Amino acid sequence: MKPTWWWPAAKALMGRPDLWKPALGQVRAMAPTRWWARVPPVPAPAREWLGFRMETAYGDRDARPDARDVLTFLEWCKETRLSHQHMR
Repeated sequence: MKPTWWWPAAKALMGRPDLWKPALGQVRAMAPTRWWARVPPVPAPAREWLGFRMETAYGDRDARPDARDVLTFLEWCKETRLSHQHMR
């Protein structure tokens, strides 16, 4: 999977400050352990894991999510987090 898929998603995310916190939370959740100790020090998920996630979501390990799918996922993350906070 080429990393260029995330540029349109990042651009779309810039216009949605309400989703910045869920996006940072997902970057943190998906980052490999001790990502800072690897070269290059980028908190990107492992290619194998990302390929598995794309296959389960789209049926193709090489699929690329479009910006709408990424924003929809982050909206779901935000709503899920908010609903869990209300349950406490």
